[in-house]
Amino acid sequence: MPHTLIRGGTVVGPTGSTLADVLVDGEQVAALLRPGDTSLGADLAATAERVIDATGKYVIPGAVDCHTHMELPFGGTNASDTFETGTRAAAWGGTTTIVDFAVQRTGERVQDGLAAWHAKADGQCAIDYGFHQILGGVDDDSLKAMDELVTEGITSFKLFMAYPGVFYSDDGQILRAMQKARDNGSVIMMHAENGIAIDVLVREALDRGDTSPYFHGTSRPWETEEEATHRAIMLARLTGAPLYVVHMSAKQAVATLAQARDEGWNVFGETCPQYLYLSLEEQLGARSDEWGDFEGAKWVCSTPLRSRAEGHQDELWRYLRTGDLSVVSTDHCPFCMKEQKELGRGDFSKIPNGIGGVEHRLDLLYQGVVDGRITRERWVELCCTTPARMFGLDGRKGVLAPGADADVVVYDPAGRTSIGYGKTHHMNMDHSAWEGFEVAGHVDVVMSRGRVVVEDGTYHGSPGHGRFLRRGLSAYLR
Repeated sequence: MPHTLIRGGTVVGPTGSTLADVLVDGEQVAALLRPGDTSLGADLAATAERVIDATGKYVIPGAVDCHTHMELPFGGTNASDTFETGTRAAAWGGTTTIVDFAVQRTGERVQDGLAAWHAKADGQCAIDYGFHQILGGVDDDSLKAMDELVTEGITSFKLFMAYPGVFYSDDGQILRAMQKARDNGSVIMMHAENGIAIDVLVREALDRGDTSPYFHGTSRPWETEEEATHRAIMLARLTGAPLYVVHMSAKQAVATLAQARDEGWNVFGETCPQYLYLSLEEQLGARSDEWGDFEGAKWVCSTPLRSRAEGHQDELWRYLRTGDLSVVSTDHCPFCMKEQKELGRGDFSKIPNGIGGVEHRLDLLYQGVVDGRITRERWVELCCTTPARMFGLDGRKGVLAPGADADVVVYDPAGRTSIGYGKTHHMNMDHSAWEGFEVAGHVDVVMSRGRVVVEDGTYHGSPGHGRFLRRGLSAYLR
């Protein structure tokens, strides 16, 4: 494999930034060198197979999105991105690793669900990928399977306190799964909403004739997220299991998590760009000539977008700064408006839940740097380093260091990215949830395991380049 020298850039990591050249040997990072360093030769640029000029730009690890749903069956349809289209879009946006969710439904064998996801992804991915395992039914067989899957590199398991009849686990089932995770070192990921209460509120809204997407948000109030988050934390404390709460959107829920962290409990929180930027009033309540008040269906997701008037968005940014929220993922679960989201026209409860964003996370969080909400080091920590360490990929992904995979992004802080359908949009969707967003930064070069997959506005990747990642245990639990 050829040597590549990335020269003249500022290497940004979670602990600082420094002018350095990055030497790539085959699929791995070989060295980080001070400008002018001749310890490996007087003129590395002359002997390298390729030189990438990063002068004036940031050189960061490839981003790690640890929450995606490619091809997920939901609401009578399937997420519109395949592993091929979704990982290609991820690469365009500087994400070089995803961790997707294999699904076990109630009554199915866990191993069969995992095998089905391997079959979907094998030979299709443009970037490297791993799997979490959704447990749709906690029983003796699935608990035994948890031990088996840990040995196969599936070291995190997702449970749902919402969606009765689909994925829902009651408190006793959650308790048993947490006991198993405590014993085998895996992480329990939790969708924390009180689904039993939500179903009542949804039915009441529909009975009143409140059927538009706006009422998806109001029927899943912040109290249902905060209560479920508190209950999940209590069960984790009772069992001694690690807990990772996904897609947190309510400031009250994060406050509960922050209190538990202050007391030293092994709990972590994730949020997503949609909860940092979008809102109940502006998006779920949107109207258009084409769709009328159904326009808001583009942004129906769970947990829902929260009210800007209540201040959730600013508080989530604050919790990113304080470290109480550890990761920003996308919960990428795209659906087209036509023939998919419109299944819920006249009944918001039938709208497939999900927003497409795997392509835009790195840019949207960089805008937070430009706006002074987070530092550029925290940007890398949230998007690259912590997701890798949290889910058993530390030392290999999310870091630029000798021996790490050569997943590298050259990011231009002087560039500009216009997001929108027909602009920056490579996901398999008929609309953009981020239409009109302007970002003061640009992904210039993306390298996956030493191979340039995006450069100069051109895609050079291919299906099958991405490899399945057998993950270890979380670096935060050792």
